[in-house]
Amino acid sequence: MKITEIIPHVIKPGLEGDTDDQSAWAFIEMRTDEGITGWGEATKYGRGGSFLLAHAINMVKEDFIGEDPANIEVLWHKLYRRFTYMGARGLPTTLVAGFDMALWDIKGKATGRPVFDLLGGKFRNPVRLYANGWFRGARTPDEYAAAAKAMVALGHTASKHDPFQEMQPFHSMYQDGQISHEGEQLGYDIVAAVREAVGPAHEVLIDAHGHYNVPTAIRIANNLYERFNIAWFEEPVPPESFDALKQVRKNTAAPICVGERLFTRFDFVPIFRDGLADFIMPDTIWTGGISEIKRIATMAEAYYIPISPHCVPAGPLELIAAAHVCASVPNFYRLEHAVENIPMQNELLTEPMDISDGAFRLNEKPGLGYDLDPDVLASKRHPLWEG
Repeated sequence: MKITEIIPHVIKPGLEGDTDDQSAWAFIEMRTDEGITGWGEATKYGRGGSFLLAHAINMVKEDFIGEDPANIEVLWHKLYRRFTYMGARGLPTTLVAGFDMALWDIKGKATGRPVFDLLGGKFRNPVRLYANGWFRGARTPDEYAAAAKAMVALGHTASKHDPFQEMQPFHSMYQDGQISHEGEQLGYDIVAAVREAVGPAHEVLIDAHGHYNVPTAIRIANNLYERFNIAWFEEPVPPESFDALKQVRKNTAAPICVGERLFTRFDFVPIFRDGLADFIMPDTIWTGGISEIKRIATMAEAYYIPISPHCVPAGPLELIAAAHVCASVPNFYRLEHAVENIPMQNELLTEPMDISDGAFRLNEKPGLGYDLDPDVLASKRHPLWEG
């Protein structure tokens, strides 16, 4: 079998509350001379990132025409090393992920086996989820509590929150890492309302988005853990400094989760070596695809650290690809998903995902098990994408 054609697709998903004209999901369609098509995703949702990835797909695709798609490991390294002199992490690994998913999809379809089977077999199906994004639009403690009750009614027993609204402008613009007394107190009030709404057994995860400096992160993490028994404190400080993370780790009781903005197995080495996290959350797309988070999961297993892949706010193929890996590894906690994105994600698929009672049941068909619908992709083509 040979690869004959590679086509990038950029769509405008139209997620609720998004005002960024350049927000988009990027997909890759990989065709072969035996009539098998593989699908992958290379999304960087906001600020034009998916357009960069789609242009990069067009730039490198000729290097893959005529290659054997079964040769996944070699092709992964071929594309990864193409950018190594600029630093082959971030945008390059997101590009790699799109190709990697499509290659696994083709291999599964060619062999008649689901991807999790090719990865070594199945520990579980369905795959446990935690809810993220369900609180979109909530501003007050009462609104958060009402949204939390609705989420529990869907069967979720774990959810993630960012209650410190004052810091939202700094999601991608770290400044002094401090929060006002009023902003901090509102965050605590929101978590208190959520905890009361969901009960003591529900796992409440807090996302700090790397907003804070070391003393602020330590204070907030300890307050949240002592008062509300949070299940983890995620990205307490910006991801660039492992030394800062080490200080937080040494001075907090709350479990720590990191990895959303770490790229490839190499970035996770100091996390494992220095015991800097209780959970890791590699993003299946940003860190290099199915192949790479399987490798990272295997590394984490040696330290008995559970993985919980990051999957927001991407399209359906990231969630599906991550679920295959999660099904195939022993050291698994939960898989992230955004409740309000599921209708849009399912609209793009020829068969909807089976998500209910806080879990994702893979259909166990060959490859990823799900195809994108070309007609729907065409109808949702982003107006700024010229291809």
